[in-house]
Amino acid sequence: MTAPVFGQLVGQETTVATLTEAVTAAHSGGSGMTHAWLFTGPPGSGRSVAARAFAAALQCDERGCDSCTACRTTMSGSHADVTHVVPDGLSIGVATMRSLVLAAGRAPSTGRRQILIIEDADRLTEAAGNALLKSIEEPPERTVFLLCAPSTNPAEISVTIRSRCRHVPLRQPSIDAVATLLTDRDAVDPGLARLAAAAAQGHIGRAKRLATDAAARDRRDSILGIPRRLTSVSACFSAADALISAAESEATAANEGLDEQEKAELETALGRGGTGKGATKAARGSAGQLKELERRQKSRKTRAQRDTLDLALVDLAAFYRDVLVRRLEAPVSPIHMDTADIAGAAAANWTPESILRRIDAILRCREAIDNNVRPRIAVEAMMLALWQG
Repeated sequence: MTAPVFGQLVGQETTVATLTEAVTAAHSGGSGMTHAWLFTGPPGSGRSVAARAFAAALQCDERGCDSCTACRTTMSGSHADVTHVVPDGLSIGVATMRSLVLAAGRAPSTGRRQILIIEDADRLTEAAGNALLKSIEEPPERTVFLLCAPSTNPAEISVTIRSRCRHVPLRQPSIDAVATLLTDRDAVDPGLARLAAAAAQGHIGRAKRLATDAAARDRRDSILGIPRRLTSVSACFSAADALISAAESEATAANEGLDEQEKAELETALGRGGTGKGATKAARGSAGQLKELERRQKSRKTRAQRDTLDLALVDLAAFYRDVLVRRLEAPVSPIHMDTADIAGAAAANWTPESILRRIDAILRCREAIDNNVRPRIAVEAMMLALWQG
């Protein structure tokens, strides 16, 4: 019988069976449990959900009832013995990893184990990976490491770390499964749920945003309208500027108020407003910590801008994919169901070769940004390539 805590995993029957078996072994002292796990899967497949659910089942006396304090606090991220790391910058540094490993090595305070969950473990720097590896090779008693990484390139995780982890691959959920989840869980209209599930390409979180947030749908509509606006060189640069500005605005809105809150909390912790020799000494030594906070905030904003821009590029590539499908009359369902007429008109005017060149231009843009080319330069070059065909 599947534990209730695994009910949030959509279309991952094999993964649920593997984790259920491991939970049973962990609670009974069997041999099916190991101390290090690597969850991989495409964006939105539920890597972090699987890791949290697994952690909850390991802490729960009922093996994942989803209603006790251990389950609820683990899933919400507030369990004292479950550390959930979500990198908000471009990488996870060695100093951060050393402190996390040190905390994970302590004896559990209230739970059955100390559990360290690291999302986007592919962002570990080489030094941070080495610090983690040492702990995985010599694991503290009752400590479990759960790493999550994209399946698009799991090789970005150190081969030595991968070799010491049990690999759990998650697959992309089907459109039907995601649409059903949105309808049953979020009371979304079935038609809108299916459109959102298809447009999100199996990404559960994004499908929910598209289905429940009109502003998110408007941003997507604007992105899918780009091909029609590329009528001249100046139009290409205008489209690039609009796309970059939209990504920057969305990233700023997502972090609105957070920077100020973090700065205020740090200044309070450093003794701002206090009196006496101790407060004066703490204030003198605060400049370095404030500068480090600003560096992390800048890195987080850059990461958010790139993630937002990448989602836009994925939507744009999916549109050209739909055009190619129409041009070749392939028996494949469209990703963007609501732009079928536009895709059909484009398919009538473009050759398959020119459509493939446009898709390749978008993929090159994504790769360039991933290799730290300035996004504006990469996007402008892409827009020109899309216009020229």
